[in-house]
Amino acid sequence: MPARPPDPAYRKLLQRYSPAIQTLALSTRRLILTEAPEASELIYEVYTIADHFTFTARAGDAFVFTTTHANWVNLGFNFGALLPDPDGLLQGEGKVIRHIRITKPADLDAPGVRDLLRDAIAQAERPEGKPVKPHAVVRPARVSPRIPPARS
Repeated sequence: MPARPPDPAYRKLLQRYSPAIQTLALSTRRLILTEAPEASELIYEVYTIADHFTFTARAGDAFVFTTTHANWVNLGFNFGALLPDPDGLLQGEGKVIRHIRITKPADLDAPGVRDLLRDAIAQAERPEGKPVKPHAVVRPARVSPRIPPARS
């Protein structure tokens, strides 16, 4: 089953990045939603474009996220320090959060990426009772000087 299309506001936010980075961001999102089609998205415009995925629609319950940068996309794991990582893919020094830097489409197919994603999904908070209907919430911020200007 194909992943649901991205919210138009998310696509608009991505327009400030090069076509190659837009493709990486959308491909990373597609990978996540292929494994977790019932996840909701919470999209934030901060110093980057951040797309958090949750089953409860609460930001604090997000299990994975993407951040879009000028030359790469990070596939982040909110509890990455707790995940098994036999392939040594996870980067970061924080107590809990880890990420994988995605610089080219082939990075998404590297051994261990889907395993990490599936482990994060298995550990994610789930709603009790009736599941939350998947949706996207876009929360644009005021323009920050650290965000590259929109492409014309």
